[in-house]
Amino acid sequence: MNDKKFYVSTAIAYTSAKPHIGNTYEVVLADAIARYKRLQGYDVYFQTGTDEFGQKIEQKAIDAGMEPKEYVDNVSSEIKGIWDIMNTSYDRFVRTTEKGHMDTVQKIFRKFYDNGDIYKGEYKGLYCTPCESFWTESQLVDGKCPDCGREVHEECEAAYFFKMSKYSKWLENYILEHPDFIQPKARQNEIMNNFIKPGLQDLCVSRTSFKWGVPVDFDDKHVIYVWIDALSNYITTLGYDVDGNSSDKFKKYWPADVQVIGKDILRFHTIYWPIMLHSLGLELPKKIFGHPWLLFGNDKMSKSKGNIVYADDLVKKYGVDAVRFYLLYEMPFSSDGTFTNELLVESINSNLANVLGNLVNRTIGMVNKYFDGVVSNTNIHEDIDDELINMATSLRNNVDEKMDKLKIADSLELIFELFRRCNKYIDETMPWVLAKDSSKMDRLNTVLYNLIESIRIGTVLLQAYLPNTSERIFDQINTQFRSYDTLDKFGYYESGSKVGEASVLFKRIDC
Repeated sequence: MNDKKFYVSTAIAYTSAKPHIGNTYEVVLADAIARYKRLQGYDVYFQTGTDEFGQKIEQKAIDAGMEPKEYVDNVSSEIKGIWDIMNTSYDRFVRTTEKGHMDTVQKIFRKFYDNGDIYKGEYKGLYCTPCESFWTESQLVDGKCPDCGREVHEECEAAYFFKMSKYSKWLENYILEHPDFIQPKARQNEIMNNFIKPGLQDLCVSRTSFKWGVPVDFDDKHVIYVWIDALSNYITTLGYDVDGNSSDKFKKYWPADVQVIGKDILRFHTIYWPIMLHSLGLELPKKIFGHPWLLFGNDKMSKSKGNIVYADDLVKKYGVDAVRFYLLYEMPFSSDGTFTNELLVESINSNLANVLGNLVNRTIGMVNKYFDGVVSNTNIHEDIDDELINMATSLRNNVDEKMDKLKIADSLELIFELFRRCNKYIDETMPWVLAKDSSKMDRLNTVLYNLIESIRIGTVLLQAYLPNTSERIFDQINTQFRSYDTLDKFGYYESGSKVGEASVLFKRIDC
């Protein structure tokens, strides 16, 4: 039995509309983490899905002339389709309209009430319908919602409230005692200074002004507010039971190792979610990673600005791994990234076509040209080989270190540094010159072996990021040594193996 467990989740996508490339970035990011952990030998559980209740959904369905369930069925299917197009390896795609989830959410709500953490009152506040959030006057920016910039309106209704204020000091202490809980560090400072230290306000957790939600089972005029419903998905689908009869799956994977979310919903996941779990007597996730936004140029993507880009459209034009590469390689760890079609094409040409594709193509081409496709290690070593071999053998540990810190772009850069070094090694050793001297053929054999083995090592790790491309490279160099365990030393590629024919991995794109 594998005792190395790893649970990674994304925020569940809101079923108000088709997700754009910025939304898609999150699931690709989590997928790279999940794939890398599987590569390392972990028993991984990777969860994603859709968030399907709320006033905004109800209104969208009315506007479309549909029942809410029909509306969310369509959008959820579209979201799942895009996640599949992006070749994401999720283990569970949860929908919050599933009966099992809804039943457990009702029990969780009742548990909070029985614990004395929920009370009934009246809510009067400034409400943003698109964000499904209440705000105080002081939180508004220029009189508008601080999250989306839209108009807010005053609402007053009977509601249940969660006593967030009761746990304010506990949460502050917990975050200080667990400095890695919120990543990146700047996000922790933002949450502490802007929300926790000023004192938490009690949270409205039910609504009566709409019906599209999980009903409060002991007060049927109320539906459970979206955040208790949505946040609970991380445990309900694992088989959490409020009465202590949780499933083996829950006991195996909880607490989550990392929950990947957008920075715009950070406060819900680092304030409300920890307090909910604490009230239930459950451990908190080990890390909440609030990733940055992917901007279109310098603007946040929005329909009103007409700058929305969809992943499936990009895949049709450029291919899955080209889009995956851009999202994983070009997005910084803590600051917002930028997308334009021009930047995507530039990245494909410079990194995928020139560095990786060219390396694999010309190396295999030389093996076929000079040795009829047979790679032999004749061990004619020269000092110039050392830097390449050392870079290849140290790659695994260096990438591990970056991935442990969730610095996915940096880890992918390390792999491409090896590929760039391979191209430089070709220029340094000049195989075409060695081939002209019959006394240098053993040295030429070693040079080409070093290149093939270095490509193999880089590609083993590349599987987490570009799975389809990695498979094609393995097939072209003809190796079965594709596991993480074959990275502990240089030389697993079998001497005497015959490579296949090189085929173009990525075509250069002329704009």
